[in-house]
Amino acid sequence: MKFLIQRASYASVEVDKEITGKIKNGLLIFIGICKSDTEETADKMIKKACSLRIFSDIQGKTNLSLSDVNGQLLLVSQFTLYANCKKGNRPSFFEAGSPEHAEKLYKYIINKAKEYCDTVETGSFGANMKVSIENDGPFTIMLDSEEL
Repeated sequence: MKFLIQRASYASVEVDKEITGKIKNGLLIFIGICKSDTEETADKMIKKACSLRIFSDIQGKTNLSLSDVNGQLLLVSQFTLYANCKKGNRPSFFEAGSPEHAEKLYKYIINKAKEYCDTVETGSFGANMKVSIENDGPFTIMLDSEEL
């Protein structure tokens, strides 16, 4: 499982010209799910993401977590995080989880995230989404379950 985490002053997701989710001051997390991912993997990833101390304290040091700043979450499924570009110019998505598997885990992650954060907004699984972000920093981190 891969989480591309962006600290955001503002972020939103639009599907068919309708906003499905938006946040202020929090984390936009793009979620890539692979074939071997489980609910246990999801538990570790969402706990780690929500516990990261990547928000600035009074001295400007990154010492505060999402809950310390009453931050919000915007979760967006993105299978392209599993793009393999080793051969040729067309990415392969062989390692990405099947849509059924990925959607089940994505929904699980959304529910699990609500244990860590009061405001959890989402994209629309499988849809063509327009994502807008005001990246605060910019501050972007890639979390990979293989490294936890």
